[in-house]
Amino acid sequence: MVEISSQFFRSLSVVEKDMRIFYLKGPVVIMGLLFPFFLFAAFLIGKDLPGEELFTGLMAMTVFFTSTAVGPTIIPWEARSKTFERLISSPVSITTVLFGDMQASFYFGFIISLAISLSALFLALSLNIFVFFFGLILALLCFSSLSILMSSYPPTDIPADVLMLSSLVKFSLLFISGIFVPIENLPPSLRAISFVSPLTYFVDLLRHVTYVGGYFPLWLDFLALLLFTCLFFIGGVAIHRRVLEKRFM
Repeated sequence: MVEISSQFFRSLSVVEKDMRIFYLKGPVVIMGLLFPFFLFAAFLIGKDLPGEELFTGLMAMTVFFTSTAVGPTIIPWEARSKTFERLISSPVSITTVLFGDMQASFYFGFIISLAISLSALFLALSLNIFVFFFGLILALLCFSSLSILMSSYPPTDIPADVLMLSSLVKFSLLFISGIFVPIENLPPSLRAISFVSPLTYFVDLLRHVTYVGGYFPLWLDFLALLLFTCLFFIGGVAIHRRVLEKRFM
């Protein structure tokens, strides 16, 4: 227990370092702030959508893009600047370092998502605040852990290579997860694929939050996000351990 507590406090030092260095990096600002804004604008223009639909789309894109913007940037950037090698040679485990990176992604997404969620006040929506808050926390943890998995491969010190692959994954998930086309209206083949997207369950949870009604039971949305969180983080740590030596070749 003492060792776990010690590693947690060490991970906070990683968080502080990531906040100071990476929050204002160009790729983070573009993918975490500007891109979801323009994507939502394209989603909104020319459509007469109800407030509940606007809120669901806005929050889903904001949470997804902000919490996955920081993670894929950190490891390749630090490997290129040779600070990653120095970091893992310090008395912290690779799990602690990655947990710190995950927290940095989480806090970045949380700050922006919380500000965007105030849009519900302007839309005069009736929300289930309790479900929304816990769903938001769980979704941010899930997508932050996904960013750790996305940063694990390819084992390169070129940020553009990792960002290109992570962008491919994010856009693929975005268009099959019920934001633009409700899950029940998707073709059966795409609907089956959407079930393996964590974003699908957060979008469905938001529909419960706005009392529109979801495709899945609410408990299943929470359970799926929790399972994806564990799977992504454990998988990301395992792959990072496996390719660690290749990053320094």
